[in-house]
Amino acid sequence: MNTTALPTAVGADDPAAILVRAGLAADPAHEWLAAEQTRTADLATDRHRYSAFWQRSSALVASLPPKPRRNPAEVAAAALVLDRARAARERFLAVHAEAVYDEITAREMLRLDDLVFAAAAAVPGLTPSPEEVAAEAALNQGDKDGVEIDQGIFLAHVLASPRAGTHLCHAMLLPLPESSELAEKFAADGRLDLGSVRLERRGKAVHITPANPRFLNAEDDSTLRRMEAAVDVAILDAATEIMVVRGGAVDHPKYQGRRIFGAGINLTHLYRGRIPFVWFMARDLGYVHKLFRGVARPETVPDDLVGRSVEKPWIAVVDSFAIGGHCQLLLVADYVLAADDAFMSLPARKEGIIPGFANLRLPRLTGERIAREAILYERKLVCDSVEGRLICDEIASADGMESAVERVVAGLTDAGSVSAVGNRRAFRVAQEPLEAFRRYASVYAREQAYCHFSPALIANLERNWDAKNRRS
Repeated sequence: MNTTALPTAVGADDPAAILVRAGLAADPAHEWLAAEQTRTADLATDRHRYSAFWQRSSALVASLPPKPRRNPAEVAAAALVLDRARAARERFLAVHAEAVYDEITAREMLRLDDLVFAAAAAVPGLTPSPEEVAAEAALNQGDKDGVEIDQGIFLAHVLASPRAGTHLCHAMLLPLPESSELAEKFAADGRLDLGSVRLERRGKAVHITPANPRFLNAEDDSTLRRMEAAVDVAILDAATEIMVVRGGAVDHPKYQGRRIFGAGINLTHLYRGRIPFVWFMARDLGYVHKLFRGVARPETVPDDLVGRSVEKPWIAVVDSFAIGGHCQLLLVADYVLAADDAFMSLPARKEGIIPGFANLRLPRLTGERIAREAILYERKLVCDSVEGRLICDEIASADGMESAVERVVAGLTDAGSVSAVGNRRAFRVAQEPLEAFRRYASVYAREQAYCHFSPALIANLERNWDAKNRRS
């Protein structure tokens, strides 16, 4: 189990002594320890007992100074309380995760960003309330206690359940509520501008153009839902057979006017605390999964065995570079066309996070050794290289990309879309069935939550990105 470690100097101390040394009154400290739950019973009983303990835990942490102003004794006390509260969540959810999930989804399928707050209402303290998350949202990432880690623990247990986890994956593959109206507009106009992403129908293809020019087309909390809506619309468009994703031109001085596939996550926003934890989960279980598996129908599980999604093959067009999350997208593309001066990288070690589902997908393209070097040792992959061509299907000259895109679209659609979609499903059921996706997502939920609030992430961003001095 992944829990926050106590500082070595106080790790062997009596817990009450750690709390008292931090200035907390002895009576509340002993009451908190007495309320700690080490065993489980039925849900009705545990709901009240465990909630009482978690609420006492939150009150103790709240009685300490804000994280940036804590002295070493106060840091140790906060770590102790948070650690034990999270260990209790792990115990509770190991027994009750499915029952809690069933209770809060009895009437409707919920997306995970709604699910985590529904859990907070159903079992107070199990996950943070909207108010608790909002209070930390205003802080820099390094100044947060990380209440959202508890969302990761909850989602990890839900996704570990074959039944509940599959149900959640299904919910995340449904079209967004706004996508139906947007699809009607696109069907009529052949164009759609959502601000940070644009769509255009050209012959048999829907062209999706992500555009966040100030940040080299990086992704952040302002772009995510619009991108998912764009993917919904593109997949559901009945007049086209294929999708093309190509980054727009940017206005960064170094790359003025050049197209860039994308720079991954917006690291400045990450450092400033403007990327919530559920962003990572919604991204990979939402639009990235839809690119890979399609848009689900409400009435059938999209596992390729008993139920099929609505889907289209898609082409990734890589200009300049595909870094981090944008490199991850290439791992689910049906065809990757790259410029001869472009490169790919997964600088996860420099950022201190897990690179989405790259750990699951990259090894089957490059082999495990190159995948480990790319993820753990920052190996850059030049697209026009032996290693790069393990990911990229075709290399074209940088100044000939427009004609290359047209040629690839024509080549991939001249035989119709039925066999292309059928072959996608056949590859997928062998390489990454929904069961494998769900199991990986469970591990990812917990581990990414801890990474997201690790001191190492802040240190890495300051050392490698000069994040402290960048404008947000």
